[in-house]
Amino acid sequence: AEGFRRITYAYDRPDVLAVYTTRIEASRTDAPFLLSNGNPVEAGDIPGTDRHFAVWHDPFPKPAYLYAMVAGDFGRIEDSFTTLSGRVVKLEIFVEHGREDRADYAMDALKRSMRWDEERFGREYDLDIFMIVAVSDFNMGAMENKGLNIFNDKYVLADPRTATDQDYANIEAIIAHEYFHNWTGNRITCRDWFQLCLKEGLTVYRDHEFSADMRSRAVKRIAEVRLLRAHQFPEDNGPLAHPVRPRTYREINNFYTATVYEKGSEVVRMLATILGETGFRAGMDLFFARHDGQAATIEQFLACFADATGEDLTQFALWYDQPGTPNIAVMPQWQEANHTLSLVIEQSLRAPVTGHTTNPFHLPLAFGLVGADGEDMVWKTATGARVENGVIHLTARRTTINFTGLAARPVVSLLRGFSAPVTLSPRQSADDRRFLARHDSDSFARWEALNSLLVDHLKNATLSVQRGEAIDHDPALSEIYGAVAADSSLDNAYRALCLTLPAETEIAREIGTDIDPDAIHSAHQSVASHLARTCETIFARIHHELQPRRDYAPDAAGAGRRALRQVATEMLCRASGHAEHAFSALAGADNMTDRAHALMLVVHLDADNPQTAEALNAFRTEFRNEPIVLDKWFTIQATIPRSDTLERVEKLTKQPGFSWENPNRVRALVGAFATGNLVAFNRADGSGFAFLCQSVARIDAVNPQVAARLMTAMRSFRMLEPVRRDEALRCLNQLAAREHLSVDLRDILDRTLAG
Repeated sequence: AEGFRRITYAYDRPDVLAVYTTRIEASRTDAPFLLSNGNPVEAGDIPGTDRHFAVWHDPFPKPAYLYAMVAGDFGRIEDSFTTLSGRVVKLEIFVEHGREDRADYAMDALKRSMRWDEERFGREYDLDIFMIVAVSDFNMGAMENKGLNIFNDKYVLADPRTATDQDYANIEAIIAHEYFHNWTGNRITCRDWFQLCLKEGLTVYRDHEFSADMRSRAVKRIAEVRLLRAHQFPEDNGPLAHPVRPRTYREINNFYTATVYEKGSEVVRMLATILGETGFRAGMDLFFARHDGQAATIEQFLACFADATGEDLTQFALWYDQPGTPNIAVMPQWQEANHTLSLVIEQSLRAPVTGHTTNPFHLPLAFGLVGADGEDMVWKTATGARVENGVIHLTARRTTINFTGLAARPVVSLLRGFSAPVTLSPRQSADDRRFLARHDSDSFARWEALNSLLVDHLKNATLSVQRGEAIDHDPALSEIYGAVAADSSLDNAYRALCLTLPAETEIAREIGTDIDPDAIHSAHQSVASHLARTCETIFARIHHELQPRRDYAPDAAGAGRRALRQVATEMLCRASGHAEHAFSALAGADNMTDRAHALMLVVHLDADNPQTAEALNAFRTEFRNEPIVLDKWFTIQATIPRSDTLERVEKLTKQPGFSWENPNRVRALVGAFATGNLVAFNRADGSGFAFLCQSVARIDAVNPQVAARLMTAMRSFRMLEPVRRDEALRCLNQLAAREHLSVDLRDILDRTLAG
C-alpha cells in the first residue's frame, strides 16, 4: 500500500495520480524479461554490453501503489483476447520454468473474466497487453498492478495431479478479482486508505458474482456466508472490530481485513438487492462514467446510485460507518380469524467499539411465506413497511408488518439468499426449520434451516458433555439429515454442503462465553459418529453410485461428485470406527482432490497407525519438489484434532522443508494450527498460545505483515473458559513486553489486549 516511497521520493498516496513511463535495464542473461505497467514502447540491446533495456508507457493516470516492475527469468505462456469492440489484446502469464503447462487454467479463467466483465458490467480492457507474474514468496494472494498483476503462484498453478477442486475454484476467483480491479480499483481508485472498501468490497462482490455464474450460485453463496461467519463475524464481535470504512488506522496493511473485503462485498450486495438488477446496473454505469480516472469516495459511489434511481441512500450509508453485526428478531403472530400474519421485527446492534453510535440500518430482509405444499403463498396486502419483490425493507428499530388474505398459516422463510450480513435470534421453532429444510424453494434458506438445527444440537451436546451427562441424540434431526442425504434430486455439491457438519469453531462462536474446546470436540465427534451410523446405508449407496471417474475435469459437476463422495467416505469411516474406507480411497486416488482428502482422513482418524506414517512419507517423497503441494502436507498434520498435535507441529518447524521466511509455508503450518485446530491450539496449559506468540515474534523480525496476520488468531481469546483465558492473556502480555516489535504487530497486539 505504501511501497513506492521505498523506491524513490514520491507522494505515495492513492489520490496522487500520474502517468508513468518506465525504462528498465538489466543483464539479458539474468533477466531476459523486463516488464512494467502499460504498453511496450521500445526494447533492445545496449551496445557493447550483455545488457538490454525495455521501455513501458502506461497512458492511464494511476497512484503509485499500482506501479509494478519485474525483471527476471521465467517460463511464459501466451494467448490473446478479442474485445467486444474488436481490439486484440495480448495475454501473457509468467511462471517458474517447467511449470508453464500448469498455468493453462489460469489463462482460461482470465479470458472468461474478460468476457464476463464486458457482458455483465460493460467494461472492456483498455491496454494492448495484460500480464500476470506468479512468484512463490508473496505475502498476499495477488495484487492488481495496472496491466501487470503480481500473483502468489498458488493462485495460478494447477493441474489434476497437484491441485484440488478448491484450488481450481480459488484460481478462477482470484484471477477474476484482480482483473476486475482494472476498472474498480485502477481506472477508479480510492481517494485515501479510509476508502479501501470502495475498491475491495465492490470487487469482491464482482468476483463472487462471476464465480456464481461460472459454477453453482447456491453453493457459491453458502461458501461465501460460511467464510463471512467464520472470519468476519468474530472480527465484528471482538477487539479488532472496525467499520467497513475505518475511521483511524496505525498501519494500513492491517486493514486488509474480512470486514473491508467480505462485509464490504455484502454491503454492495444489499445495495443491488435494494435497487434491483436494472437500478444497480444504472448506478454502476453512472459511477464508471462520472469517476473514470479519479480517486473517489464512498459518498461519490453512493451518490451515483441515488442519482441513477432516485433512491434515498442516506440511511443505507450507515453500513459503511457503524461496526458490528446487527441482530434481527422476528416474532410471527398468526390470526386465524382473519387469516392475517403479523411479523414483529426488531433490529439491534451492540456497539463493539466505544464511541460509535448504533442507529438502525436500512437492510433488505428477503423472505417467503411457505405453505403446507412447499410452495410460496400469495398474500392480498402487506402493510406496515415497504415490501417488494420478496424483500422487506427494514429501516426502523421495530417494525410490524401485516400480511392479509392468506389461505392458511404459513411457515416464514427468513433471510433468503442471506440478503443482509446479520444474525437471526431467537431462531424459529425446530418444527418450522425441519419443514424448511425439506421444502424451502430458496437453496440458501433450506441449507440454513438444516445447518441451524445441527448447530443447536451440537451446542446442546457440548453442554451435556460439560455437565458429564450422556448426549441425547435427536431422532428427528437424524431423520431429516438422512432425508437430505438420500435426496438425489439435489445438486451433488449442494448436498455435500448440507451434509457437512458445522465446524467446531462455529459451535464455539454459538456458545460465545466460557468456551471449553475439549467439550466441543468430544460432542462433535459423538454427533458425527451417531449420524454416520444412523445413515450408514445411505452413505454406502452414495459411495457406490459415485465411483471415481478417470476423466478428471475441474468443472462444477465433477467437483460436486467428488465432494459428495468424500462426505460419504468420511461418514462410512466414522460409522465403522476405523479408516479402512479412507485408506482405500487413498490407494485408488488419481487426482489431488481425492488424494489430499483421503490423506487428511487417514491422518486425522488414525494418526498412530504405521500405515498412516507410510502414507505421509510417500506423499512427501512424491511431491518434495512441489512447494504448493507440500503446503497441504503440513496443513493436514497441523489440523489433527488431538491435544498432542502441538508437539508434532513443533517438530515440523525443524524439518528441512519448513522455512520461517516463506509466507505460504508459515501459513500452512503455524497459521493452520492456530486457526484450524480448536482443540490443540487452545490447550488448557497454554502451550498452544505460547507457541504462536513465540512464532510470531520470530516471524516479525523478517515479515511484519505475516506476523500481524497470524496474531489475529488470538482475537477471541476472551471467549474461552477462565483457565485458558488467563493463559492466553499471560502469553499476549509476554509478547507485548518485547522490545522492537513492528508497528504492524504492535497495532494488532494493542487492540487485542485493549478489548
